[in-house]
Amino acid sequence: MPDVLVRTAANRRMLADFFDSLDDSGLDSPSLCDAWTVREVLAHLTMPFLVDLKGLIWRAVRARGSLDRASESIAAELATRPVGELTKVLRDHAEERVPAPGVGPMGQMADGCLHLRDCARPLGLADDVSVADWRMVLDWLPTRQASRGVVPKGRLDGLALRSTDQDWAWGSGAAVEGSSEALAMAVSGRAVALDDLTGPGVQTLRVRLVGG
Repeated sequence: MPDVLVRTAANRRMLADFFDSLDDSGLDSPSLCDAWTVREVLAHLTMPFLVDLKGLIWRAVRARGSLDRASESIAAELATRPVGELTKVLRDHAEERVPAPGVGPMGQMADGCLHLRDCARPLGLADDVSVADWRMVLDWLPTRQASRGVVPKGRLDGLALRSTDQDWAWGSGAAVEGSSEALAMAVSGRAVALDDLTGPGVQTLRVRLVGG
């Protein structure tokens, strides 16, 4: 298996190139993350290098204990900086391992992969990480570590996931099939990716993500 830190570094550089390639219209478009534009996703990705853990905790206290609201607020502030400044942060710190309480190094790896597609998908762009990278993410998503904020416990119960672009499968039960990217995006809560999946388990996953 490729080294997690090596792949994380390579993908941070890829992300920097991706964001540098966008014009203001693309940067200010909504991402798949409800709270953020594409520009704010970039800002979020730089946050571990610009805001230390103490600063994040302090902001969470100000946000009445909500890490999510604190992260949203910090991303909005960082997004006012020039894009080139933020992408330079990604490149300069590409190989740096940052604290990721609960989710560990694979959490950082998955974050970069998912957020690239959070931005590229709504813009209709094909920019993506490698199938090998998605395999690493797919191996991690069903784990207990990923259940700490990425894949809630029970979301995958009774489902059999199978990738159609590489030899990867997990679980037993109703089948959910599709590309590695679509599987990872849907499993991690991106409902838009459900339309790219097939199998009798897709409706079950849809209900668990969005209801109905």
